[in-house]
Amino acid sequence: MAAPVVLVACDKFKGTLVAEEVAARIAAGVRAEAPQATVRSLLVADGGDGTIEAALAAGYSPRTVTVAGPVGKPRPAWYAVKGSTAVVELAETCGIVHLPRGELAPLTATSRGVGEAMREALDDGCEELVLGIGGSASTDGGTGMLSALGARFLDAEGQEIPDGAGGLALLERVDLSGLHPRLAQVRLVVACDVNNPLLGRQGAAAVFGPQKGVTEQLRPQVDAGLTRLADLLAAATGRDVRDQPGAGAAGGVGYAALQVLGARMRPGVELVLELAGFAEQAAGADLVVTGEGSLDEQSLMGKTPMGVADAAGRLGIPVVAVCGRSQLAPGQAEARGIRRVYALTQIEPSTARCLAEAGPLLQELAGIVTRDLVQRRL
Repeated sequence: MAAPVVLVACDKFKGTLVAEEVAARIAAGVRAEAPQATVRSLLVADGGDGTIEAALAAGYSPRTVTVAGPVGKPRPAWYAVKGSTAVVELAETCGIVHLPRGELAPLTATSRGVGEAMREALDDGCEELVLGIGGSASTDGGTGMLSALGARFLDAEGQEIPDGAGGLALLERVDLSGLHPRLAQVRLVVACDVNNPLLGRQGAAAVFGPQKGVTEQLRPQVDAGLTRLADLLAAATGRDVRDQPGAGAAGGVGYAALQVLGARMRPGVELVLELAGFAEQAAGADLVVTGEGSLDEQSLMGKTPMGVADAAGRLGIPVVAVCGRSQLAPGQAEARGIRRVYALTQIEPSTARCLAEAGPLLQELAGIVTRDLVQRRL
């Protein structure tokens, strides 16, 4: 075949390689086997950490801002701007990765920081605000975010309740009259990769709470607080979106954006691919390489590899996935448009070595992919 054109559109290999390193290793592996190859790289994400990096790689400019971290301590963060569009990422402002010493704070962690970054973007004059909400530390129903944007959540004596899920037990009244005036003028789009409602067995506390420290013992308290919040906001706004898909995302930040801010929710990877110019970069490609650290059942439910496979499929370009390990049954990936899965564990059975030497092994794996492409086995 003529000199191959390969587009690399991978997420990070969590815990081992960031997305930039993944792209660089795959490009090196392709070129080692086919020096004449053209390799294009896109940084992609699903709305969680990495979304800002993807926007910057696509030509957005960084803006710095000081915000409240996940437990309220001020920290520097940044968002991205291009023209009249701003991209704000919860993971970057007050995500779980920024918890001091990694200590979970199920009742006090707050989403306030992302609201502060949004407020800054609104003051900057943005007309479209893209909000990535993956990677949260809190289950506060988005009250921290809304408070930073001018809402007030009050106890029986008219005092503002403490930030975090624990404070919701004191909630008696909501006041939305002070919301930032420009919220009514901007288009707010939420990048989200889950479809869970706010409450119940598939809700924020039950499904995502455990990774944030919400134990079985704490769950009734957190769910009760979220229910109280939803009741009061339904009364205040005249509508109720607690059962809408995505309301349970990011500990209820998805709910707050839908219920109070009138946001439109879109699959995170789909939105990020648009920001990154996937269709333009894929033009003329012979192969798209996607992937993430572990391919599993969750990957099939809107994560980066499936979003990339869907986008490439619409353009008629074959797709393969690379990963550290695959837990998919035979045929599952193929049924979703991925021609073949290549895992580090196929060339190195030691999981410890796959983690310790992920970069060199991924480069070797990319060489195998390239040989298969050149020899027309793909």
